[in-house]
Amino acid sequence: MTRLVLGLIPLAFLLAWPLTVIVRRISASLGAMDAAGVEGQVKAAPRRVPNTGGVAIFLAIAAPIVLGLWFLAPMGASSDTEWQEEPGLIPVDLYEHLPRLAHSADTALLLVGCLAALHVLGLIDDRRPLGPFVKLGVMTAVAAAVPLLSPETRMLTMLDAHAGGSWLSIALTVLWLLVVTNAMNFMDNMDGLTAGTAGIASACFLAAAILHQQWFVGACLALLVGACAGFLVLNYPPAKIFMGDGGSLVIGFLLGFLTIRTTYVPDAFAGMLAGRWYGVFMPLCVLAVPIYDFVSVVVIRLSQGRSPFVGDMQHLSHRLVGMGLSKRASVMVIWGLTLVTGISGIVLGGLAPWQAALVGGQVLVILGLIAAFEFARSRGTSA
Repeated sequence: MTRLVLGLIPLAFLLAWPLTVIVRRISASLGAMDAAGVEGQVKAAPRRVPNTGGVAIFLAIAAPIVLGLWFLAPMGASSDTEWQEEPGLIPVDLYEHLPRLAHSADTALLLVGCLAALHVLGLIDDRRPLGPFVKLGVMTAVAAAVPLLSPETRMLTMLDAHAGGSWLSIALTVLWLLVVTNAMNFMDNMDGLTAGTAGIASACFLAAAILHQQWFVGACLALLVGACAGFLVLNYPPAKIFMGDGGSLVIGFLLGFLTIRTTYVPDAFAGMLAGRWYGVFMPLCVLAVPIYDFVSVVVIRLSQGRSPFVGDMQHLSHRLVGMGLSKRASVMVIWGLTLVTGISGIVLGGLAPWQAALVGGQVLVILGLIAAFEFARSRGTSA
């Protein structure tokens, strides 16, 4: 199964790359270019670059999922096994997993439906800004649909016994989906930044999914890795196309959803690692840099008496440029930091407590050093 899952990376890449080329040409002919934001938003001067690349990302992910379910789910749900006698129809490694795939088909379709809703929301906002509260309202409704319609897609359900119901796990799930979705949306402020960061994070999550033999989660992550890589061919600085909200919202929500569905302690070590709850912090390690950017920007805006929902140029990438880095170097630094924290988190759930403490401490030290350096630089500049 590992080879089958990894094979989805080049599949998504070969879908996303030509789709991005096609979308770019169509968007250029239609005049669907980068534009000014909502009133009060501070952003770089609009460039004559299409901002519809999210279409290619969405299709490269959603199309294989839908086609795979259409072809494979009926086989898993049927008691007829005559298809197993037809050589080459499907890989033998898939046989034992088809019933599970059929069982999860409704959840997979729910995921695709949520991604489609956010994709459309982003496309509309990219053409005619909707305002932050309209977007937040739609995102909240989509996020709430996941734990309400798919009870197995909830965070920390063990806490519900102490909360008098399932409301706590539902609330935590909605909050996590909103944070990750917006964190990736916030990072879409420089050429190649979101696609590269998401690709690196997805690769780290993919390694964990394969380690824990979670094949559907791994397949979706492989598609995300390939889609980001294919899009990055034209989005690498200087970008020839932007993903826009139609892409960043899809990437963020998919990452949030899949991190909820992932098990962070390998079954092979279940007995030995019973009670090692700290494995659930693996997503925080992998997504530490995007979340740091999200939290720091919100804190900065609030400290300035500004709305945290109205964009500006005070993101981590902009602050690095303000310290003297080029835009491309700033993007590379954030990619590198994401890779460092992501690698740290891959095996978190399989470590002894003292080892996990070291990993967690390393991530906190990295973020602490970034924050301390930024603070020192800002004090020096203001002085």
